[in-house]
Amino acid sequence: MLKDKFKDYKIILASGSPRRQQFFKDLDLDFEIRLKDIEEIYPDNLQGAEITNFLAELKASAFESELNPNEILVTSDTIVWLQNKALGKPKDYDDAFNILRSLSNQTHEVITSVCFKTTDKTDTIFDVTKVTFNQLSDEAIRYYLDNYKPFDKAGAYGIQEWIGLVGITRIDGSYTNVVGLPTEKVYQFLNNYI
Repeated sequence: MLKDKFKDYKIILASGSPRRQQFFKDLDLDFEIRLKDIEEIYPDNLQGAEITNFLAELKASAFESELNPNEILVTSDTIVWLQNKALGKPKDYDDAFNILRSLSNQTHEVITSVCFKTTDKTDTIFDVTKVTFNQLSDEAIRYYLDNYKPFDKAGAYGIQEWIGLVGITRIDGSYTNVVGLPTEKVYQFLNNYI
């Protein structure tokens, strides 16, 4: 459906995430991938979705002078928000271990922002999903890290992987948001875009 609507536009996904790329394919969107290395630094005073909004817009601003009038750039950022603290991608194995240990037997929020940028305007949407883990043993955490190596994922886990199957007891909100893109919100936004 969206493919026909956007036949005169070029959608550019500025994300190296294989999960986000797959979601765009699954939404039947024609798109191309353009990547830039962005240092993901944000002001200390930002909280929750303010962080992901800021970073998604920062990623989009890197393409400021490169967009053509018929192009729609899509950038995104995801964090895990636990006890008023942002958990991004782990720095290394030990960091990933400590992150997962902190999520054990807790409820956290997964926040994803998506920025849509054209030559004329910039719009940003976000979604929040609450995720609850059961008690994770150190052995289970090590097994997951050794076998699944989730070092490219915010919060050091993928809900669609082994740890999600054995460790998550409850989810309130969008499942795809936890994977990395709130597809329903993206679809609705694009459907009303033109």
